[in-house]
Amino acid sequence: MPGAALILHGVNLNLLGTREPAVYGRTTLAAVDRLIKEHGRKRGLRVECRQSNIEGELVNWLQGARREGFMGVVFNPGAFTHYSIALRDAVAAIDVPVVEVHLSNVHAREEFRSRSVIAAVARGQISGFGPQSYLLGLDALLSLRTTATRARAGR
Repeated sequence: MPGAALILHGVNLNLLGTREPAVYGRTTLAAVDRLIKEHGRKRGLRVECRQSNIEGELVNWLQGARREGFMGVVFNPGAFTHYSIALRDAVAAIDVPVVEVHLSNVHAREEFRSRSVIAAVARGQISGFGPQSYLLGLDALLSLRTTATRARAGR
């Protein structure tokens, strides 16, 4: 089994399904989490999903990811993306890969949304594919793990 992945949903993502449905759709966070867990299960990956509107709680979860046995994190910081140096520093400080994801195409929206303080320290960023962004993020983590395993084996 490839291990476990942590999915972190940041600020306001608890409002999915009702918040700006023209931008974020009508799918609830609970439905997104079910989709993510099923995608992980099909790949032999245990997935744990967490959401918080509290910056410090997200920092604590990032810092504890390795200790809790997660091989990587798929992270949608929400609005924290654009200004949270605390989250940026937490991502930079941990030794598990982090893939930043966004439901909407942040680069096609308001100018301030195209700037991510997280992107420079994440392994990559996926945006604009709705809930599929999370699934692509999981696949990216699995790809990183496969690449690292091959490198250690000298292949």
